[in-house]
Amino acid sequence: MKKLTVILTLFVHFFTSAQGCSDAGICTIGTAFQSNEKEHKNSIELATIYGVGEADVTYISPYISYTRKFNEKIALSAKVTFSSANGSFGTRASFGDAYLIGNYTFKEKKNKQWSVLTGWKFPFTASNLKINDFSLPLDYQASLGTFDLFLGANLKYKKWDFNSALQIPVFNNNKNSYFVEYSATTDFPSTNLFERKSDALFRTTYTFKTSKEKLTFKPNVLFIYHLGEDSYENIFGQRQTIENSDGLTINGNLVTNYQLDKQSSLELSLATPFVVREIRPDGLTRGFVASVHYRIAF
Repeated sequence: MKKLTVILTLFVHFFTSAQGCSDAGICTIGTAFQSNEKEHKNSIELATIYGVGEADVTYISPYISYTRKFNEKIALSAKVTFSSANGSFGTRASFGDAYLIGNYTFKEKKNKQWSVLTGWKFPFTASNLKINDFSLPLDYQASLGTFDLFLGANLKYKKWDFNSALQIPVFNNNKNSYFVEYSATTDFPSTNLFERKSDALFRTTYTFKTSKEKLTFKPNVLFIYHLGEDSYENIFGQRQTIENSDGLTINGNLVTNYQLDKQSSLELSLATPFVVREIRPDGLTRGFVASVHYRIAF
């Protein structure tokens, strides 16, 4: 309990001081495959995510996912997201992205088990949703408007998990038209026809259970490196690089899972950044994120 108290204290501190997160989808891919459920082939997850971003923009982002385990090695997961953003510009709500991720798990040897994944993210919008015909910054958009490729690997060793992943924008359909010059605020940078670079992730997770094994804690740390500087088209029609938009973000995440019965579980996740990129024009800035997940297997 002392360890848990220290972790919670650190999270409360950073909730009041940090900004960052920078999750374009890479942070949550693969989580559907981490269940120890072996008796059932199918599972459904319902989740609601609450976050606070730049200029006090708040987000409620539910999603639904379905996972099918074809055998002990091969599994496939599909997910659909929705996002509602509320701030000084108003409220904007829309479906965000669809994910299709495949996972292959190798046979465990000497307490070590490898798995790999690959998949795609498909946007439902071109990232140019408006309120009263006024162009909105990416902070209000439900998707970045890119078709992204995911590549990842996971090593499970006893109570530890080590994840690495790449998120690569392959096709850009971003048609955002927000200019800070035409706005009454400087809270958000210009992102007209925004082009985003790739992300690389490394995460380490430690799992420990209570004596009755119904309650599980999974503290983890995520290192996300944005592999290049993003760009946009300025008011003169010239492509302009956004300086210092590349670099490292470090997030802390505490996951608490309670097993309701043999088929279902309830999970609470709290996340906050410790280190952030200097400039984050993609609208993914979050001071903190809290989410509740319900999973059922059948």
